[in-house]
Amino acid sequence: MNEFVRIHTSDEQPGVATLAWSRPPSNTLTRQLYRELAGAAAEVGRRDGIAAVILFGGPEIFSAGDDTAELNTLAPRQVSAADRMCRAAFEAVAAIPRPTVAAITGYALGAGLTLALAADWRVAGDNVKFGATDILAGRTPTGGGGTRLASVIGASKAKDLVFSGRFVGAEEALALGLIDEMVAPDHVYDAALGWARRLTGHAPPVLAAAKAAVDGHPQRARRSVTPDR
Repeated sequence: MNEFVRIHTSDEQPGVATLAWSRPPSNTLTRQLYRELAGAAAEVGRRDGIAAVILFGGPEIFSAGDDTAELNTLAPRQVSAADRMCRAAFEAVAAIPRPTVAAITGYALGAGLTLALAADWRVAGDNVKFGATDILAGRTPTGGGGTRLASVIGASKAKDLVFSGRFVGAEEALALGLIDEMVAPDHVYDAALGWARRLTGHAPPVLAAAKAAVDGHPQRARRSVTPDR
C-alpha cells in the first residue's frame, strides 16, 4: 500500500484515471515518493479500459520539488542513486502508454516542474508559479530535468531558467510553452478532466500506439495495435 501516491478511477468518469500524490504541505519529492510514482505509473499503464491519465498533486500545490532536507542527509554515492531513482520515476510517468495531462496548481518548481513536463499536455491555474529552481540551492536539475526542459521550450530558454532559477508566472509559462492552457485556479482539475474525456471515445491500444508514434517509438506503436484479420 502506497503512503503518498494513489490511482483514482470512478464510474462517473469512465476511461479516465487520476494519478495523484499528497505529501503536505508542499508535495516535496522524496526517494519513497519517487518509488511510488514509478510503480503507480507502471500500474496505471497496465489497467484495461483507461484512455487517459490525469497527474494531480491536489488543489493547493503540484510540487515544490525535491525534499532538500532529505537530500542534505545523503552521502555522495546515495545522491547518485537518488538521482537515478528520480530519473526512473520521470521516465515511467512519461512512458505511461496513454495520453497524460498534468493539472498544475500552486507551484511546480525544480523536480516538480520536471514531473509536470513528463506529461503530454499541461493545464495550470493563472496564479501558478513555475521555476527550474535547483540552482538556488546550489544544485543542478535532477533526473534529467534540464534535458526534458530543453526538449519542451528549446535550449536557450531552458538555460535562462536553469541558470537564473527565477520564478515564471502562468502567462509567461504559456508563452514559453511550459503549459498548454491557463484557467482560473478553481478550474484546473475540471479543465484537465475535460481534455482527458475528449479521448475516451478512442480505443486505449490505438491511443497508446499514437503516443508511441509521436514520441518516436515506432516499434512500440506497432506492438500496441493488433491488426484485424
